[in-house]
Amino acid sequence: MANKFYGRGNLGVDPELRYTAGEDSEPVCSLRIFFDRPKPDGNGGFDDKGGFWLDVSQWGTRGEAAAQLLKKGARVSVSGELYEDTWQDRDSGEERRKLRLRADHIDLDLARLEGVTRHITAKETVSLPKPTGVKA
Repeated sequence: MANKFYGRGNLGVDPELRYTAGEDSEPVCSLRIFFDRPKPDGNGGFDDKGGFWLDVSQWGTRGEAAAQLLKKGARVSVSGELYEDTWQDRDSGEERRKLRLRADHIDLDLARLEGVTRHITAKETVSLPKPTGVKA
């Protein structure tokens, strides 16, 4: 039975890119994201209602792009499938478990960007200026 997760949060550390072992090596980007729970306070602001950390992986060319473009503190929207990872503790031999997310999509929160450079082709590059009236 599959499940879907969607959340918005901030990267706690810079993404880490690695490659699987073997002949058919595949890139995988590991991210640590804090998913917060801001709630309107009734005065135009927000109260922090807690949140949680989740280890996220993004595979393939999307993972390579995430590792290249995302940095600590970036606000992202993430969707994917939750799964429980299990392993044996090296010291105690006990079984350990952790909830993780395999991301299908990771998108930047546009309200926090100062500008975007879009590559149309290998020879053409268009730089889009910061929109007027948008606060960083």
